[in-house]
Amino acid sequence: MSTQPPQREYFLDSIRAILMLLGVPFHVSLIYSSQHWTVNSPTSSFGLTLFNEFIHSFRMQVFFVISGYFSYMLFLRYSPHRWLKVRLERVGIPFLAAIPLITLPQFLLLKNVSDKFPQWSQFTLYEKYNTLCWELISHLWFLFILCLLTMIGYRLFHFLKQRTEQWQDKEIGWWQVIGGLTLSILVWCPLRRVLLLTLPLVMKDALMNIVVMQVLFYLPFFMLGALAWQITSLKALFIKPHPLLWIGTVLAFCAYHYNQHYSSGDGWLYELDALISMVMGICMLNICFSSGYRLLNIHSPAVSYLVNASLFIYLVHHPLTLVYGLYVSHAIHNNYLGFFTGLVMVFGVSFILYEIHLRIPVLRFLFSGKSNNK
Repeated sequence: MSTQPPQREYFLDSIRAILMLLGVPFHVSLIYSSQHWTVNSPTSSFGLTLFNEFIHSFRMQVFFVISGYFSYMLFLRYSPHRWLKVRLERVGIPFLAAIPLITLPQFLLLKNVSDKFPQWSQFTLYEKYNTLCWELISHLWFLFILCLLTMIGYRLFHFLKQRTEQWQDKEIGWWQVIGGLTLSILVWCPLRRVLLLTLPLVMKDALMNIVVMQVLFYLPFFMLGALAWQITSLKALFIKPHPLLWIGTVLAFCAYHYNQHYSSGDGWLYELDALISMVMGICMLNICFSSGYRLLNIHSPAVSYLVNASLFIYLVHHPLTLVYGLYVSHAIHNNYLGFFTGLVMVFGVSFILYEIHLRIPVLRFLFSGKSNNK
């Protein structure tokens, strides 16, 4: 039986692009939220805080499900070694290119203009190394994780492929999805707690948090996406609206908001955050897939443009947001006006830079991982 879809699934491309582009309002709204960030307005907005928290509560879980879906689709299309090469090029080259071109200048800006690192000269060598890891990876963390998940997927996808006929017609329900993800989180939480109690300094290490803890958190979502390609009933489950999950989104978000504001970092904040974020990911997965399947499963030049531009926009928007926050936002005293002004500025400059980069072959390669003849 063929594993190829009858037509390109435009709705998944569109959802992935929207999730990427949501990074812009997410980071601009951080300026005006009650969350402590590099740049904050003198007063916070409750509405923009809720908006910011809502985006953060589900965006990357759904993104990694879609990434797993497309990754496994391409794994079946190419030979394993070619698949690994293509995927690492497409993800790894933009990640590596963005460090010297985007996040290093961003770090120098923050170091010299903001008050984020007032005692940099007094940092130990390790403190400087660890800070640089956080700052140079910065908003590129998801690309780093995708590289690591690709290498893990290289092994796990062989296992899935060998069971295509066995699992393709398997019936999967929401309770199995929820149960599987819950089990993975219930393994992640004690692991984090044990490491925190036994190796507290290690848990403060940037690479440890990204390479181990974040990869382990997002791996189940990535594999869930791959299974959605493998198991027909699972994808059908995702694109069918489920009223209880839509109601569950409201309840889970209330829990997410409460945990962010009333739990302590010294307590169970991060473990509860992982559990609640898993629930939000499941609920919003159904909302995004079912709504996208009905509204976005069409081809249009405008949508294709946004899909192609979304990664570049995400890569450049973060330093532009910081520039807006450092140099412009303080002159606008209304939070909502400042938020929409920031959106216009960051999106506007990002799209101008995108058009410029399209006309420079080396930049097109560095920010897409594709050579001109591909």
